[in-house]
Amino acid sequence: MKSVFVTVGTTSFDDLIATVCSPAALQVLQNRGYEKLVLQVGRGALKPALHSSPPLAVEAFRFKDSLAEDLRRADLVISHAGAGSCLETLEKGKPLIVVTNEKLMNNHQLELAKQLDRDGHVFCCNCSTLVETLQSMDLSTLKPFSPGQPEKFASFLDKVFGFQ
Repeated sequence: MKSVFVTVGTTSFDDLIATVCSPAALQVLQNRGYEKLVLQVGRGALKPALHSSPPLAVEAFRFKDSLAEDLRRADLVISHAGAGSCLETLEKGKPLIVVTNEKLMNNHQLELAKQLDRDGHVFCCNCSTLVETLQSMDLSTLKPFSPGQPEKFASFLDKVFGFQ
């Protein structure tokens, strides 16, 4: 069953949940062959407002100890722009749409999202352009993300501090 996983992390981002559950977004997802929508809503409203019986099976939960299984099962991830959520998704090799929250003051997350988009790893949008992004996205154009190599950084620090 082709599925979409939406995550807002530990925050509340009800605008994202409402947008992805809108009739227009659900229709685009269905047209693209998705059959299931899994929502991690964080501190937001647990029950998304669905206007009628949705064209997709919808599940929602607030928090889990780990999202690894949800990410593994997803064919597409739609996420807030939190660094942890973005990097964990990219490290699992999943196609990612990053939705920035324009209501955040001094939105540092915007910088990460824009850079990942410029580098071709994600599609970046906001709630008002999410449906358009879903319609126009070509997942085959996304570039794989190479995870960091912490051992190289640790070795560098060892050299700098004279431990090697």
